[in-house]
Amino acid sequence: MNRNTLGGLDVSAQGLGCMGMSEYYGATDWDTSIDTIRHAIDSGVTLFDTADQYGAGHNEVLLGRGIAGRRDDVQIATKFGIDRSSGDDMRIYRGDPPYVRRSCDASLLRLGIDHIDLYYLHRPPQNAEIEETVGAMAELVTAGKVRYLGLSEVTADLLRRAHGVHPIAAVQSEYSLWTRDVEQLAPVMAELGVGLVPYAPLGRGFLTGAVQTETLDANDFRARNPRFIGEAGERNQAIAATVRTVADRLGVLPAQVALAWVYAQAPRLNVTVVPIPGTRHAARLDQNVASLSIDLDADAVAQLQPLSDMVMGGRYTDHGVR
Repeated sequence: MNRNTLGGLDVSAQGLGCMGMSEYYGATDWDTSIDTIRHAIDSGVTLFDTADQYGAGHNEVLLGRGIAGRRDDVQIATKFGIDRSSGDDMRIYRGDPPYVRRSCDASLLRLGIDHIDLYYLHRPPQNAEIEETVGAMAELVTAGKVRYLGLSEVTADLLRRAHGVHPIAAVQSEYSLWTRDVEQLAPVMAELGVGLVPYAPLGRGFLTGAVQTETLDANDFRARNPRFIGEAGERNQAIAATVRTVADRLGVLPAQVALAWVYAQAPRLNVTVVPIPGTRHAARLDQNVASLSIDLDADAVAQLQPLSDMVMGGRYTDHGVR
């Protein structure tokens, strides 16, 4: 496994997003997920991503069990700030200092570790200024509870303001062939030395061509996602079909093409890129890791680059997942 650096934090070139092991993508299985986490470590994956809101804490407990006995082999990233305690329709994005401190202590307890390697603010706070929130996060670094700080889904202005309080190691944002908004932030990230951690680099599975909306579990949020259903879902099939065409010509899988495209953007954006594709299954993890060795030729790039202009539908419903 190749290595990469996020603002000074040494990590594997590909991480593992653990959200779907607890929530949002239908039925879950504890034992299968634990096996996949351990298989990932054995395969050289060291960056594991979770958040306190995934499964109302379940995901952090799960990850903690998965890395038990292997703490020195991994880097743990978790997030705070999305308060769902009053229900999803009443969720708020919090950043008040007491909440920051309580959230960190609770995550450490659930994970069963004494420090968090990369601690993200999950969304810009609605009840505090970014300087106040990052200041409280910086105190966690001083206390030895956190090593590096990150932000998720922020603007250039917020990134600059946050970085002025304490260095930001990484920004986590959705980034894939069909979601490229974060590219607008890349010049500031490059200037400040901030790495990019793309989540949903496979378009929440859509780019693999394997997701059939009509057969999704009732608890799978994609069954209500604007890009997956109705006219938009039908129109967007042309995007998945193009990815498959490229994959068939190269003799690889569509998921591997989608991931290879994400990796190939690092030189163009001038930022370190460490995607965190999520999966519950060891076999798919192996397929994702294999994408690190795939080089896209000029014809593939020419076919893939325009796909984001074809997308129909928003990223989320009114109450987004992440």
